[in-house]
Amino acid sequence: MKLALEQAKKGFNEGEVPIGAIIVKDGKVIAEAHNSREKINLATGHAEIIAIEKANKVLKSWRLDSCTLYVTIEPCPMCAGAIIQSRIKNVVYGAKDKKSGAHESVVKLFDHKFNHEVNVENGILEKECSEIVSDFFKKMRLK
Repeated sequence: MKLALEQAKKGFNEGEVPIGAIIVKDGKVIAEAHNSREKINLATGHAEIIAIEKANKVLKSWRLDSCTLYVTIEPCPMCAGAIIQSRIKNVVYGAKDKKSGAHESVVKLFDHKFNHEVNVENGILEKECSEIVSDFFKKMRLK
């Protein structure tokens, strides 16, 4: 999660909502990303989506079934859908997203019976993951 937080800090410094993600396979980081919606002008520029795309290229496969995704904030419905579709086995996230979280905050997408089940763990470095997002929006309101 500390590596995902480093990615979030990169996003913060670039003026992006500071969410970071990494994907691990067999104990090795194979992809890392942070939100880049403002930079690339795409609604799909979420950290999770970018990390999934990078991992697909590294593994030369759309299937990430032996991977774990670490992300600083609870995935949104779009990212949860991509996680399910890419067959990621485990998701670990830091803080809840009360406005658009798709694991426990708004909807419970991972609880539905899809063709793939995702194991989820949350609350890892929750305070740090939450604070960086709060600090970002405080800074934006001052502008």
